[in-house]
Amino acid sequence: MTILVLGLNNSGKSTIINHFKKPGDQSAIMVPTVGFMVEQFYSMAGVSIKAIDMSGATRYRNLWEHQFKNCHGIIYVIDSSDRMRFVVVKDELDLVLQHPHLCNRIVPILFYGNKSDAEDSLSSVKIAAALSLENIKEKPWHICSSNAISGEGLGEGVQWLVQQMRFAMLSNKDASKAKSKNTK
Repeated sequence: MTILVLGLNNSGKSTIINHFKKPGDQSAIMVPTVGFMVEQFYSMAGVSIKAIDMSGATRYRNLWEHQFKNCHGIIYVIDSSDRMRFVVVKDELDLVLQHPHLCNRIVPILFYGNKSDAEDSLSSVKIAAALSLENIKEKPWHICSSNAISGEGLGEGVQWLVQQMRFAMLSNKDASKAKSKNTK
C-alpha cells in the first residue's frame, strides 16, 4: 500500500515516518526533506507500507500532485502549535482535495495534529474546526493528536488508515467493475 505524507515544512512528517522504521534503521538526526523520500515500513498488523514523504517547503509543494494517482491513502501532518500557518494548511488541503486524480476516488486521509506536547498546541477538535474537516464528505478521514518524538497517537492513526485503505481499495475495484460493465 502506498501512502503520501503531506503537510507544510517543519510539521513533523519525516519524524513521524522515522518513528515507524525498525530501530536500527531510524535516523538520529532529522533534516528537512528536499523533493521527496520513499520509505518502507510495516504497520502493527504486518501490512507493508510504502510511504512517500513529500517536502512541505513552498517550492516543492507542486511535486505533490505527481504522486496522487497511485496513492492508496494520505497522511496529512499539521503542526498543532503553528496557528499562524493554518490558513496555508487549509489552502493546500483544499488543493489536494480538488485535484482530479483524487476527487473522484475514495482515498482515506489521516490527519495528525502533531506536536501535541507543545504548550500552545490546539486539540484535534479545534484543528478539525479550523480546517473545516467536517466538509469532507466523499472521503473517510480521521484526526488524532500526535507527538512524533514520543510516538504518542501514531500507531492508532496508522492502524485506522490501513483499515480504511483496505475498504477503499475494495470499493474502488467494485466501482471500476461496475463502470466497465456499464460501458459494454
